[in-house]
Amino acid sequence: MSKYSKDRAFTDYVHQNLAIPLIYQSLNWTQVQLRKDYAKYIDMMNGIDYVFRKGDNIMTVQERFREKQYEDFNDFTIRYRRDSNKIKSRHESEYYKMKAHYFTYGVIDSSKSQIKKANDFIKYAVIDLKKVYHKLDSEQIIIVDNNENTCKIIDGKRIQCPVKYNTDGSSSFFPIDISYLVKLWGDDMLIAQKGYL
Repeated sequence: MSKYSKDRAFTDYVHQNLAIPLIYQSLNWTQVQLRKDYAKYIDMMNGIDYVFRKGDNIMTVQERFREKQYEDFNDFTIRYRRDSNKIKSRHESEYYKMKAHYFTYGVIDSSKSQIKKANDFIKYAVIDLKKVYHKLDSEQIIIVDNNENTCKIIDGKRIQCPVKYNTDGSSSFFPIDISYLVKLWGDDMLIAQKGYL
């Protein structure tokens, strides 16, 4: 099984067995069942993994889940570039295409290899991406390839986030510290959270 297939199986399992009952049901969000071809299209073109409904409101969501070994990290990560991809049109990753309204990010209480033992999230956050996009567009969140490991608050009013490179050379990403979002711009940067604040 390829790394992508293993990662997809992990994410799908966490979504179905933990995220739906522990996060989305508590928000009264109901998943909308999409045609497979359309679901694949909005994932590839718009960075949308799932669509939910609450009353008349429609919410689009990008998800990323991590195993227990990541519990000490206080950020969520956005894929940035895939410059080693042979197909030039695929060099720009989810940062450039993501149109989801929300980003659900969580760390589960088990390893990937023991996923069936997972019962809960150690931490999770549902981040309001529309507000994050606004902060990126207005340069209140800035992305810098500076060889640093973590975000930092600069000038007391902006977050500087480093570009990080996956060790296999496949892609880069940048972390955004969830507690910094709330510290600078308030609780309404998040829809829900556990363990990050």
